[in-house]
Amino acid sequence: MEKSKRESRIALFINEYLSEIIAFSMLAVVFILSTLNNPELFTVGYLFTQFSFYLELGFIAIALTIVIISGNLDLSVASTLVMTICIVGWTHIDLGVPMAISLIIGILVGVIAGAINGYMISYLKLPSLVVTLGTLSLYRGVAEILLGDHSLQGFPEWFVGIDKIVIQGTQIKIIFIIYLVLIILAAVMLQRTVFGRYVFALGVNEQAARYSGVPTQKVKFLIFVISGLLCSIGGILLLSRLGVARYDLASGWELQAITAVVLGGTLITGGRGTAQGTFIALMLVMFLRTGMGIANIKIESQMTIVGFLLIFSVVLYQFIEKYRSERRKPVDKVQ
Repeated sequence: MEKSKRESRIALFINEYLSEIIAFSMLAVVFILSTLNNPELFTVGYLFTQFSFYLELGFIAIALTIVIISGNLDLSVASTLVMTICIVGWTHIDLGVPMAISLIIGILVGVIAGAINGYMISYLKLPSLVVTLGTLSLYRGVAEILLGDHSLQGFPEWFVGIDKIVIQGTQIKIIFIIYLVLIILAAVMLQRTVFGRYVFALGVNEQAARYSGVPTQKVKFLIFVISGLLCSIGGILLLSRLGVARYDLASGWELQAITAVVLGGTLITGGRGTAQGTFIALMLVMFLRTGMGIANIKIESQMTIVGFLLIFSVVLYQFIEKYRSERRKPVDKVQ
């Protein structure tokens, strides 16, 4: 009896986290293949260095995980990040606003950008794809108007490199700690709070959620506000790491973030996904691109491989979800 219960718990665990298990398995395969070409990948220092280049992208991926689970899409995440960077640089360098105030303005800009998306999608009932496709160009256009082809530098020493500190000669990436905290908070929010259940309910069936008493408009609005907030934080940390503001930073990041989210097991149609799955998939993308770069694989071939892996993952996860749906259907009794 005890053995049967244990096997049942294991089966339930595998069924619940099958997407994450598959993503982790792909990560393990890519890691092994990568280390065959470069044993340095086994070193902790090298892993931290490489992964740190993807952490700002990770902020966007967290935001998109929440948005996509709700059955929506936000293509303006990278543009919001860049607009934050450019407004912080413009207000501080060109207008002479103190850096601390410029950072607050940058955070507010990200929140407002998310609120604009959220208002049009939730209250004006416009499709999220159309709205965020428009604001993708709008927000990056604002950044280009502010800076043009110029680069802004000369930020305070206390701000540049704020994403890392040195303790007894060891450099610690603060941004990595911040990212892990956000992953944990996002996971807890999605799986252990009422708001998280609302997010999943929207993705499964928005109309049914509305009839069940879920404040769908408010929840959807807040989802995009959270997305804008996370993007602005990521933008500030990217500005700190680079020490330069340009309007063409983070080009194509929205597609890379969607790739990480989908590879992590989040259904593109909404209703299923986890923050931890996105974290695993972000590491998978990092190992895959790093390994292919070390192997001198051309960028065109890299894009082909990543694209194939993405399509394979979408098909596989949709098949898994169909299998789960079939198992949940009641079995008709034979009379």
